[in-house]
Order: sequence, then C-alpha cells, then structure tokens
Amino acid sequence: MKKIALLFLAILLSISTFPSVSLAEENPIQQEIIYDIMVDRFNNGDQAFSEQVRLEDPYAYHGGDLKGIEVKLDELKDLGFTSISLSPIMANASDGYHGYWIEDFYTVEEQFGTMEDLQHLVEEAHKRDMKVMLELVTNYVASSHPIVSDPAKADWIVEDADVDTEQVQWLDNVKVLNQENPEVQEMLVDVAQFWLEEANVDGFILHAADEASSDFIGTLTKELKAIKPNLYIIADLLGEEPQEALLAIPGIDVVENPAFSEAVANVFSQINNPVLDIYNTWETLDNQGGLIYVDNKSMERFTQKAAENGRSAVNTWQLALTYLLTSPGVPSVFQGSDVPMYGSKVEEVQRLVDFNSGEAELEEVYSKVLALRKEFPVLQYGDYKLVGSDGAMSVFKRSYQDETMYIAINNDSVTKSVSLTDLDDGLQLHGLLGDDIVRQLDNGEYKIGLARETADVFIIEEDSGINWVFISPIIIVMLLFISGIVYLTRKQKKRDSN
Repeated sequence: MKKIALLFLAILLSISTFPSVSLAEENPIQQEIIYDIMVDRFNNGDQAFSEQVRLEDPYAYHGGDLKGIEVKLDELKDLGFTSISLSPIMANASDGYHGYWIEDFYTVEEQFGTMEDLQHLVEEAHKRDMKVMLELVTNYVASSHPIVSDPAKADWIVEDADVDTEQVQWLDNVKVLNQENPEVQEMLVDVAQFWLEEANVDGFILHAADEASSDFIGTLTKELKAIKPNLYIIADLLGEEPQEALLAIPGIDVVENPAFSEAVANVFSQINNPVLDIYNTWETLDNQGGLIYVDNKSMERFTQKAAENGRSAVNTWQLALTYLLTSPGVPSVFQGSDVPMYGSKVEEVQRLVDFNSGEAELEEVYSKVLALRKEFPVLQYGDYKLVGSDGAMSVFKRSYQDETMYIAINNDSVTKSVSLTDLDDGLQLHGLLGDDIVRQLDNGEYKIGLARETADVFIIEEDSGINWVFISPIIIVMLLFISGIVYLTRKQKKRDSN
C-alpha cells in the first residue's frame, strides 16, 4: 500500500504544471529535513555491552552506538530525511550518556564506537546523499576534565558560574569554560577543526549558543566557514528567545526557534485549537525561520500530548508535519517520532527507540509530506502568507519565483472551508495529499473545503474540466446496471401478467 501511494504521489509531482526551479550548486540548509538522533538512545549496532550499560537505570548508558545509526540510514532515507544530527559523541565521564560531560575533546566516546566508526557512518550517509551534523559543546567540560585541576589553567574556568541545575539536570557535573580567554578560544576552534577534518562532517549544532560569548561564536563560525564554506552551523538554545547579537552572526545559518515550535505542538496536540494561533505567534518573532520541530530530547513527546487529548497519532502527525514541512525554517524531527514513541518525563522521552512498534500508516504520512518538501523549492524558500481562516482551519500561500502553492490545514472537529479570491480564471487546485480538485465557482472564487482533522497541499493547474476518461467507464457501468434492472422488471411484469 505504501509503495502504491508513493508511486501515485510521484506521478502527481511529475505532471505538475510548475516548471522546475534551478537551485544553487551548494544546497542551502533550507532544503534539509533533519532527523535528530540521541546516539546512546537510538539503536544498538554492536551487541557487546559494557559495565556502563544499565538498561534499568534511566541515567546510565543504554547501548546505542554509531554502528546502530549506520544500519538505519536506508530507512531514514526512504522516509525522506536528508540529514541526521547527532548528540555530542566526545569522550565523557562515567554515565555521561547524553554527551555533555566531556573529558576528552579529541576522542570518540568508547560506548559509541571509534573514530573509524564515525568516518564510516559519514561515508555511508554521503553515499545516500545525506548529511551528518554533530552537536558541538563549547561552554562546558566535565568536572573531571584534566584542565579543571590544572593550576596553570585556572583562568580557563569560570569560578562560581551561575548554573541552573534544577532546569537542566546534567549541569550538576560540569564546569563553565571561560570563552573570553584567548587560549580557551584557540582550543575550542582547534577542536571544531579537528572533527571537521577528521570526520568530514557537514555541519555543527552549537550547543547552548545563547549561553556562549557572541564574540567567540563569531570567531568560531568564521574560522570553520573558511575551511568549508558550505558547512552548516545551527545555534542551539537553552533559553526561549535568541539574543539579537546571536541572530546577527553571519556564520550561523539558522537559530533554533523554540517559541514557534512550542506553538505548533500546543495547537495540534488538541482538536479545535485554531491553526491561526501558530501564525500569530510566528508574526511576532524576530527569528521567523530557524530550526523548527514539535519536540526534542528535553520536551514531552508530541505524540504523548496528543494522546492525552484523545487524538489519533496518525491524524495528528499529518497535521503537524504538514505545517512543519511547509513553513519557513529548517524542520527537525526527533528520533522515534516516526514509530511513534510516547513519554512525558525525561527518562521516558529518552528511551531507546522501539522500532518494532512502528505504524505503517504513519510511515506513509511521513513519506508523503517529506517528499513534497524536497520536491518543491517554493516550500523551502517561498514567502509565507495567511490567506484565510474558518474556525480551526487555515489556508496559507507560499510563492517563490514562478511557483505558488496553497497549504490547507483543518484542525477542527467538523468540516470547514476557506475561499480564495486571488487566483485567475480558468484554473484548478490539485491536492497532492488528498487528490482533491478545487475548481472556480460561479462567483469567481475557489473554495477549499476539508474534512475534520485533515490537511492538503495544492498546486495550481489549468482547469481540465470533467475527466471523461475517468468518468465514462463509471457512467457506462451505471447505465448497464440501470438497463439490467429495467429489463428484469419488465420481464417480471410480463410473467406476472401471464
């Protein structure tokens, strides 16, 4: 069923009236669809457990490794993901499964594998035209890192730094690096260059960039882009809003957008929440692109929030994915969302992915929506405009060069419709998810109607009129059926009269 649906989608895409748009030789980050992986909690590709692997302890290693990621590349590629991002992989203190207790900046954590494993993972990803990004920790080291106890490097550490361990539990075992110190800056730049050159990665996620020195981030990104101009650099945030100084750093491609992402998750986790609420939030933001998502390793699972409100995982993910994949920004999906996985507390959210519990229908939703994002540049670069709303349904318009598409999402509990008045005569809208056709009404409008809890993405075509090739056989069958009924009725009457 999945293959048939994807084939049908491909046929629709191929017959679109939109001309293809020439893209730059180096793919900008807006084309990427990121699958966010927490290495220790993804997949075990090497069955040899160590004493640090304790599956019953939510704060110990659980056995995920780099080989486990490699064996899943084909599945991620088939779903439509173009990039993977990995949680920190440098050597950590005991029980540092999350990667933030760094003891050695130049070594792969042995629980995850070796440098050769990382290099092979990157090579295999590149064979599949997929990119690999690493989360880079520049603000902290483990309390057990050698520089912490080195008297000659006392000024490398910020003494009595204000660290909020209540909000972020792993911060209780770190020391804050003094990024104002030129020697610290030099060391951190060297670390990033080392991983770039050794592993040939395609990008870095700068962990807690809002907690870092803006001057240092500017220096770091400039040095890295000088080595690899097409390197992706994403700024991760611990807070809710990025500072203006961070948004102004030219070497950063995108900054995480927590406010927008939370709005998407909150609206679609419950039926009848107006989709308009997300757009209103987006309009108020300085960062109107950025990295967008519905959950991550430190948030309650989106599927959990929806389930608590009695929503179907398949329907809800179709709505959320359609909004996420058709909005300005770079979409990121946290591991296991495609299964889907549930959980509220950190220890539930960060469980090993249970690949055996996957839903084929949900995978089909992912494949369809992700395919649209990759196929149409207008969904990657186009401007963004609200066309209209009706209850919890909204319609958006995206335009780029000579492409225009309409995105309709109905989060309402009943059928809703929105009329379009900005289209020329003699056209029709063709839905790529639901295969609906919207034609011009007598009053000149085009009325998009959607059943409850559904979404569709429309291309513009010339009005093909009635599809007689499709309808004629149906009419013939109906006429034969009616003729048969008439014939039998007359024959029965004739018998009765005799």
